[in-house]
Amino acid sequence: MKRDVLPDIFPIARKSGRGGWVMAFAAAVMSLMAHQAYAQGAGLGAAGELVDPDVLRVCADPSNMPFSDQSGEGFEDKLAQIVAEATGRKSVAYTWFPSINGFVRNTLGANRCDIIMGYAQGDELVQNTNAYYRSSYVLVYPKGGDLSGVETLADPKLTDKRIGVVEGTPPTANMAKAKLMGKAKVYPLMVDTRAMPSMAELAMRDMQSGAIDAAVLWGPMAGYYASRSGTEVTLVPLIHEKGGQRMIYRITMGVRPSDQSWKRTLNTFIKENQVKIDKLLLDYGVPLLDERDQRISQ
Repeated sequence: MKRDVLPDIFPIARKSGRGGWVMAFAAAVMSLMAHQAYAQGAGLGAAGELVDPDVLRVCADPSNMPFSDQSGEGFEDKLAQIVAEATGRKSVAYTWFPSINGFVRNTLGANRCDIIMGYAQGDELVQNTNAYYRSSYVLVYPKGGDLSGVETLADPKLTDKRIGVVEGTPPTANMAKAKLMGKAKVYPLMVDTRAMPSMAELAMRDMQSGAIDAAVLWGPMAGYYASRSGTEVTLVPLIHEKGGQRMIYRITMGVRPSDQSWKRTLNTFIKENQVKIDKLLLDYGVPLLDERDQRISQ
């Protein structure tokens, strides 16, 4: 049932005079009571929560590998299935929207879905669950080349190299400080991946062809495309940067601020299924970091 039922009723009053207002008000009250009864009878969580108890309603990008995809091949798609089974949902349904400005407003915020499977901790647009993984931006370069041993963007070995980086991402600040942006190949941040490959995929292709010498990318994307590139590469989490932007992020599930009971349910799920979650992410090449910045392995 829609939450905007009241505005739809009041045009009756404009047509019916004073008596119409009484009828409209009575109809509004009855509709609101029916709406509340529906929520309680359907078991839609605590007061004020409208989380579907039978269907895991997921907000997702339709073409954003390795995270989500309409094919169901993203690791967030696989994780959604696990969440659904563990929380007693009978099925998973998606509201698809590209990862552009307005994503939260048009999905979770519009009450069209109940969960964003992957969301950086600390963003005020959503309420975060506990983090279920921790990863970082990484430096990727061909294995065995002259960049062997490089661990930071300040390393002199990178001085004359052409490095691929996505515009507006945290590593650009560190690259600018190290005077690496002059020769960098900068990929656009906002692209419609339904019409073109992701920038991480393009960067990996460019590195294979020799168009760039290295790339600085968000770890989960770099790990996924590196593992499928057919080329041996070194992937270095940028955990030794001094100053500049933050490179390490905790990733949570995002829910509406009002959905406290749902958040607690998901926190319990994460705690009880962390080993299974780690295995899923590692299968997709995600560079996982523990709280001491050590790599987590199988």
